[in-house]
Amino acid sequence: MSKLGDLGARLYRGEVGYDFVGKRFLWYGVSVLITITAIVGLAVQGLNMGIEFKGGAVFTTPKTAVSAAKATEEAKKASGHEAIVQQLGTGGLRIQISGLDTDAAADVKKQLATDLKVKEGDINADLVGPSWGEQIATKAWTGLGVFMVLVVIYLAIAFEWRMAVAALVALIHDLTITVGIYALVGFEVTPGTVIGLLTILGYSLYDTVVVFDGLKEQSKDITKQTRYTFSEIANRSINGTLVRSINTTVVALLPVAALLFIGGGFLGAGMLNDISLSLFVGLAAGAYSSIFIATPLVVDLKEREPAMKALRKRVLAKRASSAAKGESEGAGEAYESTDAPQIVAQGRSGRRR
Repeated sequence: MSKLGDLGARLYRGEVGYDFVGKRFLWYGVSVLITITAIVGLAVQGLNMGIEFKGGAVFTTPKTAVSAAKATEEAKKASGHEAIVQQLGTGGLRIQISGLDTDAAADVKKQLATDLKVKEGDINADLVGPSWGEQIATKAWTGLGVFMVLVVIYLAIAFEWRMAVAALVALIHDLTITVGIYALVGFEVTPGTVIGLLTILGYSLYDTVVVFDGLKEQSKDITKQTRYTFSEIANRSINGTLVRSINTTVVALLPVAALLFIGGGFLGAGMLNDISLSLFVGLAAGAYSSIFIATPLVVDLKEREPAMKALRKRVLAKRASSAAKGESEGAGEAYESTDAPQIVAQGRSGRRR
């Protein structure tokens, strides 16, 4: 068995564990830094919105000997606007020009036929009005808002409001980072991008709910015992689902990486970038937030409860008493449960004394 596989087996059996919750302020700092970078990129460069959102025209030409770089120059001269040109597998070109109305598009099409040495009738033109683009953008934001509200309501009912708040923060965290990356790299935002965003938010929520479900089960009747604090049990839940989260994320990222780096980069199928970048960044951010953000936030909120504060005092008092008697009863022992694998979980107050 490989070293990574051996480590995963030991995590599953509870022979080793990592203190995710105890180091949560480090993860918070990393997330804040990444989020600030994304927001700055969004504020400075903004999003490169596709014509579906701001209106314009897309011209698809038949096979031509004119290069994409040359076609970009010709399209800019013919329209007076910035143009995005992509080489198609057929040998033709996809020329996207924003801000064109119907009359201007007809003139541009005629000029492009001359410059690219193709027949005007062979050029396919698709026009998108700015009002239609505004409607698409409004519906996209409405769909995102409805999704967020339903998520909060579901988690509040299925678990509790603290977990709902933590999951919402994690989702906003993933969305902000993904949108910020789009601003920094300058990729075009299209309806495919919106689909990708909604997809990765659902994936992130799934990963978070898996951890929350384990935490809910293991923290049942927690105040009736005096061996472990809530933060230590939460840390055990993360460790218990760690291997599953890593495996799921890696398997999901592999085909998305193929679309982004091979399809969009190596093969030049730029249209694949619209959805593949949002999926790639979002999947990675979602896996990170479910482990390092969502559950630690639940711990911060839960530990404020009087019952959890009292439990912590009882646990620490019992450990101090045990240490004084020379007994070995630290937080490094496995938490006894028949519902999940035993994982070594050392919370920030679970050090041996």
